[in-house]
Amino acid sequence: MTTLLVINGNTTQAITDRVAATARAIASPGTTIKAVTAKTGPRVISTRAENLLGAHNVLSLAARHHAGCAAVVVAVASDTGLRAVREAMPIPVTGITEAALLTACALGDGFGYLAIGRRGAGMYREVIAGYGLATRMAAFKAIDLPPDAFLTPSDAAEPILAAVCELAEAGADTVIIGGAAFAGLGRQLQDRSPIPIVDGVSSAVRLAETLAALALPKPRSGGYAALPPRELIDVDPAIAALFKPRE
Repeated sequence: MTTLLVINGNTTQAITDRVAATARAIASPGTTIKAVTAKTGPRVISTRAENLLGAHNVLSLAARHHAGCAAVVVAVASDTGLRAVREAMPIPVTGITEAALLTACALGDGFGYLAIGRRGAGMYREVIAGYGLATRMAAFKAIDLPPDAFLTPSDAAEPILAAVCELAEAGADTVIIGGAAFAGLGRQLQDRSPIPIVDGVSSAVRLAETLAALALPKPRSGGYAALPPRELIDVDPAIAALFKPRE
C-alpha cells in the first residue's frame, strides 16, 4: 500500500476535494490519497504575497502529516513552498506544475501554459523559468475568470477551451491549464482540443508514485540533504521538529 500526501496550501476545501477526486481517479491500484487543506491564509493563491503565506502552510502541513506517506504532492499552481518542503522531507516531493511541465516536455517540443488570472501571470512565468523550462514554452496566455469558476470549473469550460485553441494556434504541442481548482477539467475538454491537455494533479500523482517506487535515498550532501539542527523561536512544533538533531 502506497500513501501519497496531497497538500492544498490555500483554505478552500472545495479545491482540495476536486484535487483529491482527480488524484484518486488516476492513482494506481493500492495507492491511497491523503489530502489536507490549510486552515489559515488565502482562499486562493494568485499573488506572490499569497504564495509566501501559503508556503508556510504547505511546510507545516507536510511536517504534520508526512508520517506513513511515501511521497508528497504540492497541489498549488505556483508549486508553493516546493523546494523548501523537498529539502525538509525524508520522502520525495513534487508539485503539480513541475510534474505537468516535465510531462509536457516529454510529449512535444514546446508547451503552452494557460494562467488563470492576469494578475498572477508574472508569478507563473517565474515558476516556469525557475525550472529552467522557459525556452521550452511555445506560448503563454493568461485569462481572467469570475471567482465562482474556482468552485465550479466546468462553468468556465468554453473560455478555457478557446484559450487552449489559441495556444495551439500559437505553436504549442501541448498545453497546461494552471490551477489546482481546474484539476480534471482537461479530461473533459480533451476531445475538443487540438493538442493534449496535461493535467498537473494527474501528472504529479503518477510522478510521485514513480519516485516512491524507485526508493532512491535522500541526498546526504548538497542543498537537499537533511536540515541542519537549528533553534527556532515560537514556530509550529511540527516544523521545529524538522530542525532537531538526528541520532
